[in-house]
Amino acid sequence: MSFASPPKSLALGVLSAAGLMTILDGSIVTVAMPAIQKDLGFSPAGLSWIVNAYLVAFGGLLLLAGRLGDLIGRRTMFLAGNAVFTAASVLAGTADGQGMLIAARFGQGVGSAMASSVVLGILVTLFTGERERGRAIAVFAFTGAAGASLGQVLGGVLTDLLDWHWIFLINLPIGLLTIALAIPALPRDRGLGLAAGADVAGAVLVTSGLMLGIYTVVGIEEHGWLSARTLGLGAVSLALLAGFVIRQATARTPLMPLRVLRSRNVAGGNLVQMLTLSAMFAFQIIVALYMQKVLGYGALETGLAMLPAAVSIGAVSLFVSARLSARFGARSVLLGGLLLLLAAMLWLTRVPVDARYTIDLLPVMVLIAGGGLVLPALTTLGMSGASEDDAGLASGLFNTTQQIGMALGVAVLSTLAASRTEELLGNGESRAAALTGGYHLAFATSAGLLVAAVLVALTVLHRPGGTRAEATEHDGEVSLTV
Repeated sequence: MSFASPPKSLALGVLSAAGLMTILDGSIVTVAMPAIQKDLGFSPAGLSWIVNAYLVAFGGLLLLAGRLGDLIGRRTMFLAGNAVFTAASVLAGTADGQGMLIAARFGQGVGSAMASSVVLGILVTLFTGERERGRAIAVFAFTGAAGASLGQVLGGVLTDLLDWHWIFLINLPIGLLTIALAIPALPRDRGLGLAAGADVAGAVLVTSGLMLGIYTVVGIEEHGWLSARTLGLGAVSLALLAGFVIRQATARTPLMPLRVLRSRNVAGGNLVQMLTLSAMFAFQIIVALYMQKVLGYGALETGLAMLPAAVSIGAVSLFVSARLSARFGARSVLLGGLLLLLAAMLWLTRVPVDARYTIDLLPVMVLIAGGGLVLPALTTLGMSGASEDDAGLASGLFNTTQQIGMALGVAVLSTLAASRTEELLGNGESRAAALTGGYHLAFATSAGLLVAAVLVALTVLHRPGGTRAEATEHDGEVSLTV
């Protein structure tokens, strides 16, 4: 797979803009959901599908999209994905009914899966030097962190000053500009060709298994952990995914060659990412709920209150992360960042009902800067060991574990918080105290997930100076074992 030489800074800007648009879309919707519910008449359960329709499509199609990107060309897949996402955003922005909006959100998820699945594959094949790649990943991580908090602020502004339709329509100029710049900026690649193997059976198994699994997870809050629906659909999902693994071990042209997971850094990095993102749902969403439902903040106030977190994450990822990784290694930087995030979650387990921002919340916004160390280091580790031809696949896998982690965080932490709140209300606690108690349990669970992530990083990922690469030949093929 050969690449022309594009202007790298412009290419990085295009890839970062696409990532920004995807992250922005996820966070901007959260702030506007009450307005959407009032306008379109969603029930509380139905309202959740504004988020879930996007999540199911995004997470379920990432692996397939990543492999197709390897086959037809990552540039082609990236352009097509951005076109689909932009068109679906216009449909969502003009939606006048529940069905139309949910369908548009599903379409946005499809487009995001197509574009996001190949972004990291393009990035790591374009930036080949260790220091150069570290800087590029830091910039990419910075835009993602900025998008998360910018979305909350921008969502409040657009919803309050205009209306909720504009949170989707804002993607139109961004999407068109991204496509226009991507055509000359991104490297042309021919792909392996469909004859190299698309493994239709494997695609059906993994896509249906992941989509059904995510559908099951996001429904746990409504139906319960031990309901017949949860257990039945969960069992079917696991069976489909087990069938996919068996298929990949036996197929002549597998969708996801299992050799990708031979790298301890790839496998361990993806597992750490899943645990970390599950835990960080507590900060991204539950802190916002705490500010609004307990402290009485408005949507715009909440976004502004969380802005220091975006600044601290962005500054660390952009100016510090790459330098530290070059000196101490990605694993050490990852561990340092995880410990900072763990301290932030432990701090949140003690926030009171009448919290003062500067004393009780601002320290968390500073400690959360650990995310600026974790995200670039995880990206480096998660993409290591993949050959150029498998870079799209590794990118799709990395993005898939992101979505699974977020889905698990949504289901587990929100369910635990709601259950604890109901228990405390039954014991006669005030609503504010009961909500705070529920959030405390979610924060404590997040801390436990981060402890698990630290243990995986310590036991699975390579120690500084202990990394070694061996070229091993099997049946005429050369694979990289790290």
